[in-house]
Amino acid sequence: MRITALTAFIIFVIDQLSKWVVVHAFNLRSVGEIDVFPPFLVFRMAWNTGINFGLFSQYAEMLRWGWIALAIVMSIWVLTWVRRENFGCIGNLSAGLLVGGALGNAIDRVLYGAVADFLNMSCCGFKNPYSFNVADIAIFAGAFGLILFTGDTKKRA
Repeated sequence: MRITALTAFIIFVIDQLSKWVVVHAFNLRSVGEIDVFPPFLVFRMAWNTGINFGLFSQYAEMLRWGWIALAIVMSIWVLTWVRRENFGCIGNLSAGLLVGGALGNAIDRVLYGAVADFLNMSCCGFKNPYSFNVADIAIFAGAFGLILFTGDTKKRA
């Protein structure tokens, strides 16, 4: 459980610090786009009021506090699950990634009314229209890790 809490804290801090630097210090909210290593890495400001890829954005105001509540409830559920089960190191790390990312995006919704997305990556002739952030990466990696590295290994075999 200690690994989960520490991982969640570290991810939360990295996510919020990266957003503060890019959005405020680099003034991306006004500039809109900064070429870092184009096309592989571009900082492109996007305020996500929905969920993945902006789904349900048309209901932003109605669902804002619902997304925040969902992130908190899911984080509590994952932490309870980790405490109840005896996950290995990778399972605990995965849970921490998921919780840290979920809470990082929830704080954005409280502070800004939307999630601050700024990472944009394209390659090989494919122009990615979507931006994401550190919390999104952590949530994806954490969910993937929990699927792969938790549960009854006898059932999976």
